[in-house]
Amino acid sequence: MTISWQTVLAVGIGGFFGAIARLYVSTIVNKSMPHEFPYGILTVNIVGSFAIGVLFALFMKHTISVAAKSFLITGFLGAFTTYSTFALESYFLLNTSLLLGIMNMMLNLFGTIIAAGGGYKLFFYLSRIMQ
Repeated sequence: MTISWQTVLAVGIGGFFGAIARLYVSTIVNKSMPHEFPYGILTVNIVGSFAIGVLFALFMKHTISVAAKSFLITGFLGAFTTYSTFALESYFLLNTSLLLGIMNMMLNLFGTIIAAGGGYKLFFYLSRIMQ
């Protein structure tokens, strides 16, 4: 399988913007909430999961170029959502507070699945009522 240079470029540029967006969103959320719990990363993961649900539904309904899909999904959302950070923060939380560690894992796991499904369903609901 060959990957085109346009796809590689789209992923790279999307990743650049996704990482910057993650920095800003998590910083803003963490400044507005206590730091004992990683609300910033939780917010990023839930928002990113909701967005991937909406985008996947959009891609099923409309023809979108491979480069655009790669930019949005693999690039932007791949860099925006942060499951490696989630894993490390969960590990440290479990070592300091079993309750906070489990709460973080459950909210990220179920919150992101619910957000992805919600985004997917919302897209189709809105597309039906807009017709």
